[in-house]
Amino acid sequence: MTTEAVEDELRGELRDELTRALRRLPELARGELSFTALSGGITNRNFLVTGAPDGSKFVLRLAGNDTHLLGISREVEHAATVAAAGVGVGPEVIAFVRPEGYLVTRFIEGRPIPEDEMRTPDRLLAVGDTLRRIHDGPAIPGLFVPFRIVEAYRALAQSRAVRIPPEYELAQANARRIELACLTAPVELRPCHNDLLNANFIDDGARIRIVDWEYAGMGDPFFDLGNFSINHELEPDADALLLEAYAGAVRPAALARITVMRVLSDFREAMWGVLQQGISTLDVDFVAYAAEHFDRLLTVAGRPAFERALNEVAAG
Repeated sequence: MTTEAVEDELRGELRDELTRALRRLPELARGELSFTALSGGITNRNFLVTGAPDGSKFVLRLAGNDTHLLGISREVEHAATVAAAGVGVGPEVIAFVRPEGYLVTRFIEGRPIPEDEMRTPDRLLAVGDTLRRIHDGPAIPGLFVPFRIVEAYRALAQSRAVRIPPEYELAQANARRIELACLTAPVELRPCHNDLLNANFIDDGARIRIVDWEYAGMGDPFFDLGNFSINHELEPDADALLLEAYAGAVRPAALARITVMRVLSDFREAMWGVLQQGISTLDVDFVAYAAEHFDRLLTVAGRPAFERALNEVAAG
């Protein structure tokens, strides 16, 4: 993991608290531990831990406040990270420190992948192979059903007096159409990451690795593909290349399912931004964030290609 440090070495009471917790681990029972904050992480805090006697580096992950309201289970995140490590994708899990709920993983030596580079054919082939490894891996606890998640986010946001954007109703109508089409041609639930932002990918020099498994759960594998596609703004030919690398062939119905899941992914992201307006204390413009994703999903859902994709998915 090559995320840059954004704070000086951690000091004070929190440092002492974290040190006491990590002393319970054999790998960190000795040595002068240092904690350096890593960038990123709206729903968590991550620290690079150094000072182990053998020179190993670790990442300590602390849950943010009220993240359970976003559907995040730290127990599920732990299990999903273990499963992802087992198929050579996630970071090696050293420990899940209870009762504090700290996740400790081995630091991945590597580099971030620029978004433009991620859209190149070689990278798309590697991503397709990586996602196939995940989806063919062992089952993990927890479900990820985006159709229900957006509804839960709406209810929780309303309970915190957050204004629900008027775009919600039209977005929900499109989501119901997607759900009906997918129910007509169901797929087997698979272990999925569900948050394939570019920042969660690392090139370790041999393969692509993926971190941040807090939204993982058993779900529709095409949500992962659509989520990756929209987050990297892939063109249709890039979607086809990704699908070929993932499935070995490009079936029209499968390609169409990626298209509709791009819309559903943006709906989840928009409502995530709406709910964050009621629970986050960070200085982030979540109103603008939600509006951006509502605008994009409604634009895409208004195109003839979306209607064709819906019909293709339903035809199976």
